[in-house]
Order: sequence, then structure tokens, then C-alpha cells
Amino acid sequence: MRSLATAFALIAAGGAIWFTVYSIRMCDYLQKHGRKVNFLLLRLYLPKYISEYKEMTTAESGQPGNLYGRALIGINVTLVTAVLAIVVRLLS
Repeated sequence: MRSLATAFALIAAGGAIWFTVYSIRMCDYLQKHGRKVNFLLLRLYLPKYISEYKEMTTAESGQPGNLYGRALIGINVTLVTAVLAIVVRLLS
């Protein structure tokens, strides 16, 4: 059971990296389109930046940009697999 918990933890870590990469790419997109992005306080302002990215890309093309969906996948994979890793670890 420990190996299963470890596998879930590794998948969660991969999801966190995935989310981080796409979050930074969204912030880069915002910066290129004239929005100020504070990378020093990124963790604090990230929900705001994600919302701005979604609004900006929806206004341009009628639907959220690709980076938005990919970031959501990353954070959801992280959340679900981290919870599964904890549950498996507690049950073993």
C-alpha cells in the first residue's frame, strides 16, 4: 500500500509542476498584453491573474484560452491524487 501512496504522491507532484508551468505561462501572456504581473507575490495574486487571463481570452476569442484549461487540469490532478495518497497512507 505504501507504494500506491508513493505513486499518488508522485502524480500529485507532477500535477503541481504542471500547474506551476501553465500559471507562469498565463502570467507571461498577461504581461505581453500590457497587464502588470508581480512575480514576487505570485502565489498571492495567482487567482486574480488566472481570472484576468480567462476574461481577456474570452473577450478576444469567445472562449477561455488553452492555458486556462490546462492549468485547471493540473491543479485538479494535484488535489485529487494528493487526497488519494493521504487516504491510502492512512488506511495502510
